[in-house]
Amino acid sequence: MSYSDWMSKLPAELHTTSLFKLVIPGSHDSMSYDLDVHSRIIEPNALRRFSRLYCVRKIIHTWAITQVRRELITTAWRKMERMGRLTCQFLSQEVNMTEQLNAGVRYFDLRIGRKPNDTDPTRLYFHHGLYTHTDVETILQEINTWAESHPKEILILSLSHFEGFDKKIAAKLHNHLIEFIKNLFKAKLLPNMVNPTLKHCWDNGKNVIVSYDHPSYHQAVLWRKITYYYGNSMDRAKITAKLCQALEKQKSPNYFFVCGLNPTLPHNSGILRYILRVCDSFPNVVRRGLPKMLRWAKQQHEKTPMNIIASDVVTRADFVKTVVELNLKKGKRR
Repeated sequence: MSYSDWMSKLPAELHTTSLFKLVIPGSHDSMSYDLDVHSRIIEPNALRRFSRLYCVRKIIHTWAITQVRRELITTAWRKMERMGRLTCQFLSQEVNMTEQLNAGVRYFDLRIGRKPNDTDPTRLYFHHGLYTHTDVETILQEINTWAESHPKEILILSLSHFEGFDKKIAAKLHNHLIEFIKNLFKAKLLPNMVNPTLKHCWDNGKNVIVSYDHPSYHQAVLWRKITYYYGNSMDRAKITAKLCQALEKQKSPNYFFVCGLNPTLPHNSGILRYILRVCDSFPNVVRRGLPKMLRWAKQQHEKTPMNIIASDVVTRADFVKTVVELNLKKGKRR
């Protein structure tokens, strides 16, 4: 079954349900499929000084990349001059922005950054450990093209982080980006409102929501920060425990919120346990755990209904199908 137009196919009784109450598939670090291994290191901070070392950048790339179809295709023995060495050949097939949209993803985690010493004073990129190949305006244009041909699918773009927005140029960069967004999406932008529904969006020709995570630049057409709850751990039990706590005590019933199923690498020496696995990668770790995380989400949703559910590998393990079908479950709280 295709989920490229799943919102338009929801039962009529959900057309007047608040978007805050629908269950929406989202992608975490949505642009991390496009990371440039040749770019400067952004994080972790302790490794920035090693940006000139390809081997360090390659490790970061392997453990920062998301939204790819497969990794670790083959292992092969290669003879070096005097010894045989087992090497892993990592081949990844990216799930680009249009493919994520076609798969049914409707929330996008977009982390914005400016490359130091860029000759274009207003050009911006995405980032997660490294910068992306593709600039922000190109991707937003791609999203706009898709939105025009799918007018009943509501897209939620969450812009945040704003790396490299130095104080002297920050206002210029923010204003340029916001004006570009307004001029690009135009009438498709849904202004901030109390109770958005599918019917309201459809009746008014709106299908793009932009959340801008910077309080100094709030405007009528920009929505405030969307809280992203996550477990901050690689351990599934710890992830689900923290998410349960957030769902039971912290979430707002009258605004968007994200339940992130994604694991998070340690910020201390514990990270070595993972990144020194020569024949592993972050997408592989996520893939192995996603089926169990989805089973937990289905069970937890009965107790504490969710809004946006995000993953690092949105085309695996029936992620979109499982999330969308939560809208159809009997007894869902409204």
